[in-house]
Amino acid sequence: MIRKMSAANISWGSPRIVGDLHKLGIDVAKSTVEKYRVRSRKPSSPTWKAFLNNHVRDLVSIDFFVVPTVRNKVLFVLVVLAHHRRRVVHFNVTEHPTAQWAGQQIIEAFSWDTAPKYLLRDRDAIYGSQFQQRVQSMGIEDVLSAPRSPWQNAFVERVIGSIRRDCLDHVVVLNDHHLKRILTGYFNYYHRWRTHLSLGMDGPESRSVQSPDLGKVVQLPEVG
Repeated sequence: MIRKMSAANISWGSPRIVGDLHKLGIDVAKSTVEKYRVRSRKPSSPTWKAFLNNHVRDLVSIDFFVVPTVRNKVLFVLVVLAHHRRRVVHFNVTEHPTAQWAGQQIIEAFSWDTAPKYLLRDRDAIYGSQFQQRVQSMGIEDVLSAPRSPWQNAFVERVIGSIRRDCLDHVVVLNDHHLKRILTGYFNYYHRWRTHLSLGMDGPESRSVQSPDLGKVVQLPEVG
């Protein structure tokens, strides 16, 4: 029991295990617990993964990715992702991103009473003082990932990968208006129809199971 309790609660010390065992009517010495408890090689402080899990309902992440056009221009796409239900709450496209433009996107993504508690982002220079002032004025706390650690912003990185694999790898983008139209259609599919492993094979906008008994299965094209 000592080993099970310590393995399940890696931050617990021997006195706490002694106290919990005492509440179960089992009196053991601290030295006995020290002898048998599991000592984890991981640090006792909360991990980055634990932070993401604990604040999943209060956390959004943002990131840019680039898309070349048929005329060899480079367009920048900003994605704002709510971690809970993996919803893309806002996106926009620009050819010349600035800190002021990026800050305006956060204002457009959230009204004052729906602003998240935490905003996870990388350390790109685009998130300058004007962006930070906009975010702070909305009561949002900036959470920065470590340098050269894209895995710490894994949710939005995964979404960007899905956008490329499912959509952009199969089309040629003409201009910014064309790209907005493509992405609008993709996010409609992404939210309503695409299943997600992390959501128990459901979508960000949950839909009920429709068995073949309800009618004929019909194929419909999405995103062209």
